[in-house]
Amino acid sequence: MAKKSRSSQSSQGSRGSQGGQRRQKPQLSSGRRRSCQFCRDKIDHIDYKDFQALRRFLSDKGKVRSRRITGACRRHQSQLARAVKRARELALLPYVSEH
Repeated sequence: MAKKSRSSQSSQGSRGSQGGQRRQKPQLSSGRRRSCQFCRDKIDHIDYKDFQALRRFLSDKGKVRSRRITGACRRHQSQLARAVKRARELALLPYVSEH
């Protein structure tokens, strides 16, 4: 395939060349990452029997929220996912929502 020259592209008018301004994405946060709540509280192991605390890390559909949403570090996020799975096996937490 032959490449088009720049002059033919500029004559067609691309989307990005409208007045020379780019649309910026809106920032959702202040740019500063939250520290892990479990590290701040010096929790070494997340207990699967504390289902009230685990429920805060589930979405309304029953999925485990991501690290980006929960603010947990990698170690505690994996412990959290494992604790939720164990609590589901013992019927302490639901697999899906009640809707």
